[in-house]
Amino acid sequence: MAQFIDMPKLSDTMTVGTLVKWLKKEGDVINAGDMLAEVETDKATMELESFFAGTLLKIFSAAGAQVAIGDPLCAIGKPGEVVAAPAPKTAAPAVATPVAPPAPVAASANVPKPASLPAVPATAPLAPEPAPTVGRVRISPLARKLAAEKKIDVTLVNGSGPGGRIVRADILAAEKNPPATKAGSGSTFTGGALSSRGPVQEERLVPVSTMRGVIAKRMLESTTQIPYVYLDIEMDAGPLLALREQLNTGLEKEGVKLSVNDFILKACADALRRVPAVNASWEATHIRRHSAAHVAFAVAMEDGLITPVIRDAHLKSIFQISTEAKSLGKKAKEKKLVPAEFTGGTFCVSNLGMMGIPKFTAIINPPNAAILAVGTTVTKPVVKNGQIVVGQTLTVTLSCDHRVFDGAVGAQFLGALKTLLESPALLLV
Repeated sequence: MAQFIDMPKLSDTMTVGTLVKWLKKEGDVINAGDMLAEVETDKATMELESFFAGTLLKIFSAAGAQVAIGDPLCAIGKPGEVVAAPAPKTAAPAVATPVAPPAPVAASANVPKPASLPAVPATAPLAPEPAPTVGRVRISPLARKLAAEKKIDVTLVNGSGPGGRIVRADILAAEKNPPATKAGSGSTFTGGALSSRGPVQEERLVPVSTMRGVIAKRMLESTTQIPYVYLDIEMDAGPLLALREQLNTGLEKEGVKLSVNDFILKACADALRRVPAVNASWEATHIRRHSAAHVAFAVAMEDGLITPVIRDAHLKSIFQISTEAKSLGKKAKEKKLVPAEFTGGTFCVSNLGMMGIPKFTAIINPPNAAILAVGTTVTKPVVKNGQIVVGQTLTVTLSCDHRVFDGAVGAQFLGALKTLLESPALLLV
């Protein structure tokens, strides 16, 4: 009897998966453990494994299709066995259809304009485009790797795959016949900003990706359901930067290269040990106090962000945390994280310091009760021992869920964090 393989739930927030491509075709012999297809979830692109052996009898969903969790993808059985597609177990996900705005109404004496709003010129309704060429680029992992090797701008390449997806053949064709640079790309200097009179980009509607849709839903829930408390603290970054430089210089031959964020992740784990009330989550009738500090950190991606988790960070050295963070960050950008690597965090760090942002507030990622926003180090005059000297400061902002703990507890956490980062040798013990 044929075995049906359904769309699995590959992440905690996944409701549908996009079938990127099939790695096998109908008629192929399948062994248990073979990878059948690539599936894109709201957080990563993963390979679909077969737990059955036999022949791939029928493929029910084409590459590029969005399939709800539990719906059939293919059937595996004995050669020559006839199978029919079973009825979907779940309703097909609704697809939002853009609605054209109503035609502009001519102004008349009987329809007064609101006094508080300026008149807005009417514009033509926007039509969705099935294959956008800028913004989020639909491209296979192999084609992306090939384009990077050959230094080809994928935003200039027209895809020939399903739904306009760029495939390997498109990159090879672009190498032989380089695409023309798009107008207004800013690749050629023509005399300053005032000389460019064209639009900043093409006017169009961009379909919301699965990842962006989930981010929008969860962040809206966070900001409307959680009572926030924001706490800032400024600290002396001089000792931290000095120790980091000493370690990186002294251990360069061993391949050690610590980042400021590595120190912050380690300091957060140790601060959670000192103020464990922050390492908690809200569960309506209970507050769960977590026994381990699983510290997550935000990684920006092409169409959103993801938060890989360093598990048991309170038990790991800064060198272990640094190695793990680099590995997870690389896998995140390649969309190769597995669910166990981006779920289960108890605290999160979001760092925009490398982008020059001195201070900002971050949105809590439920069920966490807090998130730390880290700014850049700033060189400015400071007072030390009654004298004005040049110093380096770092400002962090803690966003707190007031249902779980009060501002005083958050202040204690920031105090512990400040102590650890201003005396960074404590992080090496």
